[in-house]
Amino acid sequence: MWWNDRPYVSAAQRRAKAERKLKQLAKQGRQVSPIQIVGRQIAATFWGRAWCDHLEAYSDFSNRLPRGRTYVRNGSVIDLQIQPGHVTAIVSGSDLYDVRVELAPLAKQVWKQVKSQCAGRIGSLVDLLQGKLSQDVMSIVTARDRGLFPKPQEIKMRCSCPDYAYLCKHLAAVLYGIGARLDQQPELLFLLRKVDQLELITAAGERAGTTKLPAKKQAIADDALSEIFGIELESSATEPEEVSGASGKPSTSASAGRAKRSQRTRSQKTASRTGGTRAKKLAGRSPVAKKPTSQTPDEPSQRRSKGTPTSSAKKLATRPRIKMRRPSQA
Repeated sequence: MWWNDRPYVSAAQRRAKAERKLKQLAKQGRQVSPIQIVGRQIAATFWGRAWCDHLEAYSDFSNRLPRGRTYVRNGSVIDLQIQPGHVTAIVSGSDLYDVRVELAPLAKQVWKQVKSQCAGRIGSLVDLLQGKLSQDVMSIVTARDRGLFPKPQEIKMRCSCPDYAYLCKHLAAVLYGIGARLDQQPELLFLLRKVDQLELITAAGERAGTTKLPAKKQAIADDALSEIFGIELESSATEPEEVSGASGKPSTSASAGRAKRSQRTRSQKTASRTGGTRAKKLAGRSPVAKKPTSQTPDEPSQRRSKGTPTSSAKKLATRPRIKMRRPSQA
């Protein structure tokens, strides 16, 4: 074709042209973000490798992806910006080409299913972004049809190069560049699919949350605490009434048991209050010296009623008298 007749441009000439373009963009106030690959491996972390493996699993991309790997390794992707739902990039070839990749938002039903299946299985956001996931969770998020990664029909691509193929080498380089960028910023995958990664952690917390005790068990626990500490606790849940027979009336044994427990609790509460009050009074009372009485042994006490003999006097009156005889001297 006609673009094959173009003169060959060396790698040094492409790099010089790319540097001039970057300086021009910097003067315009644009912050460029090139893809720089160290060594032969494009992606090293879970999310980056999963993205690249997902692309290579489709035969639609198998013919052009090898050329894209070469381009991304030699630094031809001089700028790559990931925004919600799309990616823009500049790729250096025989010329500088503008590339745009659009991804369809993740279907709501698929996202709901992913959250439901991952609930309670992800420890934290750090574990999620670092790829510290169990094998089950990895298989869920990387599922070919029901995972987080896009299918070929959900990707729309456009390149300004004269190659009219569905996937040119510049587009393939950008797709691999996305995987390399996910190595450094895995949260950008969720930005691309227009979902919030925090919802996975929220779903995990709701699934692992504690459940309330039944009302009957909670009432028994409160009653036990009342017996131990001698206080009356207010129950947060109303104890369900027990129904006996077809009449729907509460059973006599259940009502008697509740009345007995309530009476015992009230008596313990009253005893506790009384004991505490007496202790406080005794602690606060200062010792008082006894006043000397002016009464004589012969005078009756003022507290006694006149003419009424005391109990000790009665005892003396009724006690028989014993006469002591002196022993006779011989």
